[in-house]
Amino acid sequence: MTYFVLKRLRHGLLSLFGIVILVFLLARATGSPARLYLPEDAGPEAIAAFNAEHGLDQPLYIQLFDYLKGLVRLDLGESMAYGEPALATVLSRYPATLQLSLVTIVIAAVLGIFVGAASAARRRSVFDGGSRVMSLAALSVPDFWIGITGIAVFSVWLGLLPTSGNAGWQYWILPVMTLAMRPAGILTQVTRSSMLGALDSDYVKVARGKGVRPAGIVYKHALRNAAIPIITVAGLSLAQVVNGALVVETVFGWPGVGTLMVTSIYARDFAVIQAVVLVTGAAIIALNFLIDVAYSWVNPQIRFGD
Repeated sequence: MTYFVLKRLRHGLLSLFGIVILVFLLARATGSPARLYLPEDAGPEAIAAFNAEHGLDQPLYIQLFDYLKGLVRLDLGESMAYGEPALATVLSRYPATLQLSLVTIVIAAVLGIFVGAASAARRRSVFDGGSRVMSLAALSVPDFWIGITGIAVFSVWLGLLPTSGNAGWQYWILPVMTLAMRPAGILTQVTRSSMLGALDSDYVKVARGKGVRPAGIVYKHALRNAAIPIITVAGLSLAQVVNGALVVETVFGWPGVGTLMVTSIYARDFAVIQAVVLVTGAAIIALNFLIDVAYSWVNPQIRFGD
Protein backbone atom coordinates (compact mmCIF):
# COMPACT_ATOMS: atom_id res chain seq x y z
CA MET A 1 0.00 0.00 0.00
CA THR A 2 2.85 2.39 0.84
CA TYR A 3 4.52 1.72 -2.51
CA PHE A 4 1.23 2.36 -4.31
CA VAL A 5 0.70 5.68 -2.49
CA LEU A 6 4.27 6.84 -3.12
CA LYS A 7 4.03 5.88 -6.80
CA ARG A 8 0.81 7.83 -7.25
CA LEU A 9 2.25 10.79 -5.35
CA ARG A 10 5.35 10.79 -7.57
CA HIS A 11 3.23 10.72 -10.72
CA GLY A 12 1.14 13.61 -9.43
CA LEU A 13 4.15 15.77 -8.56
CA LEU A 14 5.80 15.09 -11.92
CA SER A 15 2.57 16.01 -13.73
CA LEU A 16 2.29 19.23 -11.75
CA PHE A 17 5.92 20.13 -12.48
CA GLY A 18 5.33 19.55 -16.18
CA ILE A 19 2.24 21.77 -16.09
CA VAL A 20 4.21 24.57 -14.39
CA ILE A 21 6.99 24.48 -17.01
CA LEU A 22 4.58 24.29 -19.96
CA VAL A 23 2.39 27.19 -18.81
CA PHE A 24 5.44 29.32 -18.00
CA LEU A 25 6.84 28.87 -21.52
CA LEU A 26 3.50 29.29 -23.31
CA ALA A 27 2.69 32.49 -21.40
CA ARG A 28 5.95 34.11 -22.42
CA ALA A 29 5.60 32.95 -26.01
CA THR A 30 2.93 35.66 -26.39
CA GLY A 31 5.57 38.37 -26.01
CA SER A 32 6.17 41.18 -23.55
CA PRO A 33 3.06 42.80 -22.02
CA ALA A 34 4.76 46.21 -21.98
CA ARG A 35 2.62 47.62 -24.79
CA LEU A 36 -0.55 46.75 -22.87
CA TYR A 37 0.48 48.59 -19.70
CA LEU A 38 2.41 51.54 -21.09
CA PRO A 39 1.07 54.51 -23.08
CA GLU A 40 0.95 54.12 -26.87
CA ASP A 41 3.74 56.67 -27.29
CA ALA A 42 6.09 54.91 -24.85
CA GLY A 43 9.63 54.79 -26.21
CA PRO A 44 12.20 51.99 -26.12
CA GLU A 45 13.61 53.28 -22.83
CA ALA A 46 10.23 53.03 -21.08
CA ILE A 47 9.66 49.55 -22.48
CA ALA A 48 13.12 48.44 -21.36
CA ALA A 49 12.50 49.85 -17.87
CA PHE A 50 9.14 48.01 -17.67
CA ASN A 51 10.72 44.71 -18.69
CA ALA A 52 13.56 45.19 -16.19
CA GLU A 53 11.09 45.99 -13.39
CA HIS A 54 9.21 42.73 -13.99
CA GLY A 55 12.26 40.59 -14.74
CA LEU A 56 11.33 40.15 -18.40
CA ASP A 57 14.69 41.38 -19.64
CA GLN A 58 16.46 38.28 -18.36
CA PRO A 59 17.06 35.15 -20.46
CA LEU A 60 14.16 32.70 -20.35
CA TYR A 61 16.03 30.07 -18.32
CA ILE A 62 16.88 32.65 -15.65
CA GLN A 63 13.24 33.77 -15.49
CA LEU A 64 12.20 30.15 -15.06
CA PHE A 65 14.81 29.54 -12.36
CA ASP A 66 13.68 32.63 -10.44
CA TYR A 67 10.05 31.54 -10.74
CA LEU A 68 10.82 28.06 -9.40
CA LYS A 69 12.75 29.56 -6.47
CA GLY A 70 9.74 31.71 -5.62
CA LEU A 71 7.44 28.72 -6.04
CA VAL A 72 9.27 26.87 -3.27
CA ARG A 73 8.38 29.79 -0.95
CA LEU A 74 4.79 29.91 -2.33
CA ASP A 75 5.67 33.24 -3.91
CA LEU A 76 4.02 33.12 -7.35
CA GLY A 77 4.86 36.68 -8.27
CA GLU A 78 2.80 39.86 -8.38
CA SER A 79 -0.12 40.56 -10.66
CA MET A 80 0.57 43.33 -13.17
CA ALA A 81 -3.12 44.10 -13.56
CA TYR A 82 -4.17 44.04 -9.88
CA GLY A 83 -0.91 45.09 -8.18
CA GLU A 84 -1.13 42.37 -5.52
CA PRO A 85 0.32 38.87 -5.02
CA ALA A 86 -0.92 36.54 -7.74
CA LEU A 87 -1.70 33.72 -5.31
CA ALA A 88 -3.91 35.98 -3.18
CA THR A 89 -5.72 37.19 -6.32
CA VAL A 90 -6.48 33.62 -7.41
CA LEU A 91 -7.50 32.35 -3.97
CA SER A 92 -9.92 35.26 -3.55
CA ARG A 93 -11.82 34.02 -6.63
CA TYR A 94 -11.82 30.32 -5.77
CA PRO A 95 -14.76 30.30 -3.31
CA ALA A 96 -17.18 31.28 -6.11
CA THR A 97 -15.80 28.53 -8.38
CA LEU A 98 -15.88 25.88 -5.65
CA GLN A 99 -19.43 26.80 -4.62
CA LEU A 100 -20.62 26.47 -8.20
CA SER A 101 -18.75 23.17 -8.64
CA LEU A 102 -20.01 21.59 -5.40
CA VAL A 103 -23.65 22.54 -6.00
CA THR A 104 -23.37 21.21 -9.54
CA ILE A 105 -21.85 17.84 -8.59
CA VAL A 106 -24.44 17.27 -5.83
CA ILE A 107 -27.33 17.91 -8.23
CA ALA A 108 -25.69 15.85 -11.00
CA ALA A 109 -24.98 12.95 -8.64
CA VAL A 110 -28.52 12.82 -7.25
CA LEU A 111 -30.05 13.06 -10.72
CA GLY A 112 -27.63 10.63 -12.39
CA ILE A 113 -27.81 7.96 -9.68
CA PHE A 114 -31.60 8.12 -9.41
CA VAL A 115 -32.18 7.97 -13.17
CA GLY A 116 -29.52 5.29 -13.69
CA ALA A 117 -30.92 3.06 -10.94
CA ALA A 118 -34.48 3.51 -12.18
CA SER A 119 -33.36 2.77 -15.74
CA ALA A 120 -31.65 -0.47 -14.67
CA ALA A 121 -34.73 -1.53 -12.69
CA ARG A 122 -36.89 -0.95 -15.79
CA ARG A 123 -34.52 -2.33 -18.41
CA ARG A 124 -35.80 -2.46 -22.01
CA SER A 125 -38.67 -0.14 -21.10
CA VAL A 126 -39.51 3.20 -22.71
CA PHE A 127 -38.05 4.96 -19.67
CA ASP A 128 -34.83 2.96 -20.01
CA GLY A 129 -34.48 3.78 -23.70
CA GLY A 130 -35.27 7.46 -23.18
CA SER A 131 -32.84 7.85 -20.28
CA ARG A 132 -30.04 6.21 -22.27
CA VAL A 133 -30.61 8.49 -25.25
CA MET A 134 -30.74 11.60 -23.03
CA SER A 135 -27.61 10.64 -21.10
CA LEU A 136 -25.67 10.04 -24.32
CA ALA A 137 -26.86 13.40 -25.65
CA ALA A 138 -25.70 15.09 -22.43
CA LEU A 139 -22.26 13.53 -22.91
CA SER A 140 -22.00 14.65 -26.52
CA VAL A 141 -22.97 18.34 -26.34
CA PRO A 142 -20.21 20.83 -25.37
CA ASP A 143 -20.76 22.87 -22.20
CA PHE A 144 -20.34 26.22 -23.93
CA TRP A 145 -23.03 25.33 -26.51
CA ILE A 146 -25.47 24.36 -23.75
CA GLY A 147 -24.73 27.63 -21.97
CA ILE A 148 -25.19 29.81 -25.05
CA THR A 149 -28.40 27.97 -25.97
CA GLY A 150 -29.70 28.38 -22.42
CA ILE A 151 -29.05 32.12 -22.54
CA ALA A 152 -30.79 32.41 -25.92
CA VAL A 153 -33.87 30.47 -24.78
CA PHE A 154 -34.37 31.37 -21.12
CA SER A 155 -32.84 34.85 -21.04
CA VAL A 156 -33.30 36.40 -24.49
CA TRP A 157 -36.47 34.77 -25.81
CA LEU A 158 -38.41 34.03 -22.61
CA GLY A 159 -36.82 36.66 -20.33
CA LEU A 160 -36.99 34.34 -17.32
CA LEU A 161 -33.39 34.21 -16.15
CA PRO A 162 -30.45 36.66 -15.97
CA THR A 163 -27.58 36.21 -18.39
CA SER A 164 -24.64 36.86 -16.07
CA GLY A 165 -23.54 37.66 -12.54
CA ASN A 166 -24.06 36.15 -9.09
CA ALA A 167 -26.55 38.31 -7.21
CA GLY A 168 -29.21 35.76 -6.21
CA TRP A 169 -30.49 32.19 -6.57
CA GLN A 170 -31.85 32.83 -10.07
CA TYR A 171 -28.31 33.52 -11.28
CA TRP A 172 -27.32 29.95 -10.36
CA ILE A 173 -29.86 28.13 -12.55
CA LEU A 174 -28.26 28.43 -15.99
CA PRO A 175 -24.62 27.86 -14.90
CA VAL A 176 -25.55 24.85 -12.75
CA MET A 177 -27.79 23.41 -15.48
CA THR A 178 -24.99 23.82 -18.02
CA LEU A 179 -22.33 22.23 -15.84
CA ALA A 180 -24.50 19.39 -14.53
CA MET A 181 -25.43 17.93 -17.92
CA ARG A 182 -22.20 16.03 -18.60
CA PRO A 183 -21.57 14.53 -15.11
CA ALA A 184 -25.26 13.61 -14.82
CA GLY A 185 -25.04 11.78 -18.15
CA ILE A 186 -21.86 9.95 -17.10
CA LEU A 187 -23.31 8.93 -13.72
CA THR A 188 -26.53 7.75 -15.35
CA GLN A 189 -24.57 5.43 -17.66
CA VAL A 190 -22.25 4.14 -14.93
CA THR A 191 -25.06 3.63 -12.41
CA ARG A 192 -27.18 1.74 -14.93
CA SER A 193 -24.30 -0.52 -15.96
CA SER A 194 -23.28 -1.24 -12.37
CA MET A 195 -26.86 -1.78 -11.23
CA LEU A 196 -27.60 -4.28 -14.01
CA GLY A 197 -24.93 -6.59 -12.61
CA ALA A 198 -26.11 -6.09 -9.04
CA LEU A 199 -29.77 -6.76 -9.89
CA ASP A 200 -28.82 -10.11 -11.46
CA SER A 201 -26.86 -11.26 -8.41
CA ASP A 202 -27.92 -14.08 -6.08
CA TYR A 203 -28.55 -11.91 -3.02
CA VAL A 204 -31.09 -9.84 -4.98
CA LYS A 205 -32.86 -13.02 -6.09
CA VAL A 206 -33.01 -14.11 -2.43
CA ALA A 207 -34.42 -10.71 -1.43
CA ARG A 208 -37.11 -11.01 -4.10
CA GLY A 209 -37.95 -14.50 -2.84
CA LYS A 210 -38.41 -13.09 0.67
CA GLY A 211 -40.93 -10.58 -0.63
CA VAL A 212 -38.84 -7.42 -0.27
CA ARG A 213 -40.44 -4.48 -2.06
CA PRO A 214 -38.95 -3.57 -5.49
CA ALA A 215 -37.89 -0.10 -4.26
CA GLY A 216 -36.06 -1.71 -1.32
CA ILE A 217 -34.29 -4.14 -3.63
CA VAL A 218 -33.16 -1.39 -6.00
CA TYR A 219 -32.16 1.40 -3.62
CA LYS A 220 -31.15 -0.57 -0.51
CA HIS A 221 -29.63 -3.86 -1.62
CA ALA A 222 -28.50 -3.44 -5.23
CA LEU A 223 -27.42 0.22 -5.13
CA ARG A 224 -25.33 -0.29 -2.00
CA ASN A 225 -23.35 -3.10 -3.62
CA ALA A 226 -22.98 -1.21 -6.90
CA ALA A 227 -21.69 1.93 -5.17
CA ILE A 228 -17.90 1.58 -5.62
CA PRO A 229 -17.67 2.49 -9.34
CA ILE A 230 -20.37 5.12 -8.86
CA ILE A 231 -18.47 6.83 -6.05
CA THR A 232 -15.25 6.69 -8.06
CA VAL A 233 -16.85 8.28 -11.12
CA ALA A 234 -18.56 10.91 -8.93
CA GLY A 235 -15.17 11.93 -7.54
CA LEU A 236 -13.61 12.11 -10.99
CA SER A 237 -16.61 14.08 -12.22
CA LEU A 238 -15.96 16.71 -9.55
CA ALA A 239 -12.53 17.32 -11.11
CA GLN A 240 -14.16 17.57 -14.54
CA VAL A 241 -16.74 20.02 -13.19
CA VAL A 242 -13.98 22.27 -11.84
CA ASN A 243 -12.35 22.22 -15.28
CA GLY A 244 -15.68 22.88 -16.99
CA ALA A 245 -16.43 25.73 -14.60
CA LEU A 246 -13.49 27.67 -16.03
CA VAL A 247 -15.30 27.77 -19.39
CA VAL A 248 -18.85 28.15 -18.12
CA GLU A 249 -17.89 31.05 -15.86
CA THR A 250 -16.76 32.97 -18.91
CA VAL A 251 -20.07 32.36 -20.68
CA PHE A 252 -22.14 33.53 -17.70
CA GLY A 253 -19.82 36.19 -16.27
CA TRP A 254 -19.51 34.21 -13.03
CA PRO A 255 -17.03 35.95 -10.69
CA GLY A 256 -14.74 32.96 -10.30
CA VAL A 257 -11.38 31.67 -11.43
CA GLY A 258 -12.48 31.05 -15.02
CA THR A 259 -13.36 34.69 -15.60
CA LEU A 260 -10.11 35.73 -13.91
CA MET A 261 -8.16 33.39 -16.19
CA VAL A 262 -9.63 34.79 -19.40
CA THR A 263 -9.12 38.38 -18.22
CA SER A 264 -5.51 37.60 -17.31
CA ILE A 265 -4.81 36.02 -20.70
CA TYR A 266 -6.05 39.14 -22.49
CA ALA A 267 -3.94 41.28 -20.13
CA ARG A 268 -0.86 39.02 -20.42
CA ASP A 269 -0.78 38.91 -16.63
CA PHE A 270 1.75 36.08 -16.50
CA ALA A 271 1.82 35.66 -12.73
CA VAL A 272 -1.96 35.25 -12.44
CA ILE A 273 -2.16 32.89 -15.43
CA GLN A 274 0.50 30.68 -13.90
CA ALA A 275 -1.12 30.84 -10.45
CA VAL A 276 -4.55 29.84 -11.78
CA VAL A 277 -3.17 26.85 -13.65
CA LEU A 278 -0.93 25.81 -10.76
CA VAL A 279 -3.63 25.99 -8.08
CA THR A 280 -6.24 24.32 -10.28
CA GLY A 281 -3.82 21.64 -11.41
CA ALA A 282 -2.71 20.94 -7.84
CA ALA A 283 -6.32 20.66 -6.66
CA ILE A 284 -7.30 18.25 -9.43
CA ILE A 285 -4.18 16.11 -9.01
CA ALA A 286 -4.76 15.97 -5.24
CA LEU A 287 -8.38 14.95 -5.79
CA ASN A 288 -7.40 12.20 -8.24
CA PHE A 289 -4.73 11.02 -5.79
CA LEU A 290 -7.26 10.74 -2.96
CA ILE A 291 -9.69 8.87 -5.22
CA ASP A 292 -6.96 6.41 -6.26
CA VAL A 293 -5.95 5.80 -2.64
CA ALA A 294 -9.55 5.37 -1.46
CA TYR A 295 -10.37 3.04 -4.33
CA SER A 296 -7.25 0.92 -3.75
CA TRP A 297 -8.15 0.67 -0.07
CA VAL A 298 -11.62 -0.62 -0.94
CA ASN A 299 -10.38 -2.85 -3.77
CA PRO A 300 -6.87 -4.26 -3.00
CA GLN A 301 -6.56 -5.73 -6.51
CA ILE A 302 -5.98 -2.18 -7.83
CA ARG A 303 -2.82 -1.56 -5.81
CA PHE A 304 -1.41 -5.06 -6.23
CA GLY A 305 -2.14 -5.15 -9.94
CA ASP A 306 -0.60 -1.75 -10.67
